[in-house]
Amino acid sequence: QVQLVESGGGLVQPGGSLRLSCAVSGGRLSIYVMDWYRQAPGKQRELVATISTSRGSTTYADSVKGRFTISRDNAENTVYLQMNSLKPEDTAVYYCHVDRLALIGGKRLDYWGQGTQVTVSS
Repeated sequence: QVQLVESGGGLVQPGGSLRLSCAVSGGRLSIYVMDWYRQAPGKQRELVATISTSRGSTTYADSVKGRFTISRDNAENTVYLQMNSLKPEDTAVYYCHVDRLALIGGKRLDYWGQGTQVTVSS
């Protein structure tokens, strides 16, 4: 079973930056399409960013384009989310997610981390 452990969340002022990390164990990170999701109080879980392969394409929610960057380090078995120019509306619990196998006809997967809290407040 794949296990995901997020870290790096915390309290930051508007305009500040944080880098979230997702440590992956029990599987080979290089073969997974990975996601970051977030969920604010009283709202549905939202897909924030996706990275297809170690050097592949990335996609972002419109609300974070130009501010957030998803990346991975396969040697460290870790996925990152660099968050810059943070806004109060970015406040949420952020979750790492294994989307699917990064292969032609790859199987969809559903592995989640425990989440890490990000609070943006002045």
